[in-house]
Amino acid sequence: MITIAIHGAEFFAYHGFYPEEQKLGTKFIIDVEVDFIPVNDLKEDKIANTVDYEQLYKVVAAEMKHTRKLIETVAQSIADEIKRKYPFIKKVQVTMKKLNPPFEGRVEYSKIVITV
Repeated sequence: MITIAIHGAEFFAYHGFYPEEQKLGTKFIIDVEVDFIPVNDLKEDKIANTVDYEQLYKVVAAEMKHTRKLIETVAQSIADEIKRKYPFIKKVQVTMKKLNPPFEGRVEYSKIVITV
């Protein structure tokens, strides 16, 4: 089993339940980890025999552009798209942190983790 990951990918996006959040936006930090068994020999030294982490980033970036009310929905969409793009993946874990959520007091971030 191989794990490929990107950690700390930063995005400014407009996800949030409240209209102000969708208008003002905030920063998000995304981590993605995928586990898979290679379908071909890695000794061939070909990117096609693994999961390209640059492509993982592109999937995240594309999904972050679609404004949604729930960060759970965003994370699920990221995981679903990764699984669609790489059907041989056994597990996808997406961690999404919303920096400075709109609470009455100071909160560094709220976080969700989805594993499929």
